[in-house]
Amino acid sequence: MSQSKHAIKIWDVPVRLFHWTLLALFAFLFWSGKTGGNAMVWHMYAGYAVLALVIFRVLWGFAGSTHARFASFLAGPRRMFDFARALLSRSPAHSVGHNPLGGWMVVVLLGSLALQASTGLFANDDIATEGPLTALISKELSDRLTTIHRWNFDFLLICAGLHVLAVLFHVFVKKENLVAAMFTGVKKFDGEVVGSKGSAVRFANSWLALGLFVLALVAVYLIVKRPF
Repeated sequence: MSQSKHAIKIWDVPVRLFHWTLLALFAFLFWSGKTGGNAMVWHMYAGYAVLALVIFRVLWGFAGSTHARFASFLAGPRRMFDFARALLSRSPAHSVGHNPLGGWMVVVLLGSLALQASTGLFANDDIATEGPLTALISKELSDRLTTIHRWNFDFLLICAGLHVLAVLFHVFVKKENLVAAMFTGVKKFDGEVVGSKGSAVRFANSWLALGLFVLALVAVYLIVKRPF
């Protein structure tokens, strides 16, 4: 007996733009950080952009569409354990939004990105580049935050690698194309679907998303420039 097919609109435009913009910025930050020199000027601007994106995503996690909200995908230990145990079964139930493990990975990534962007504001390279807030603290503290900035980026690379492996597992083993879903907003899968009530999905206004992003940009500007 063939299983019914499901195609459900899940991801709103703000979430998709956030995801792919963050990916591009992360790749650029990796390149510019390794290159150094004049590229560090743009490295800093990209870091400001990441900080704005993280602030926006946190706000959108409370005010956004159904599956963008933290409340929709943060699961307790029991649900996480049950999902992990069922992951290798022949026909596990699919999660409509982020699965219990993926939901917490989102939180870890957002926290690590916030730490990365924040420490970058106080970091220095002992040559010619320093963050915009470095003058507010001692050289010793700046050096410590610079070390955290470097170590945390390695942690982010590990998290990104785990994320890619998880996506590949879903695409090639579970036949659930998460990459296409993050482009189109629509997830397609066979079998049982957890939380598949389409009527329960509410999409927030895109103008609200734009307003929150502008608010995030203003916040970053005030942090970096300190005009007052």
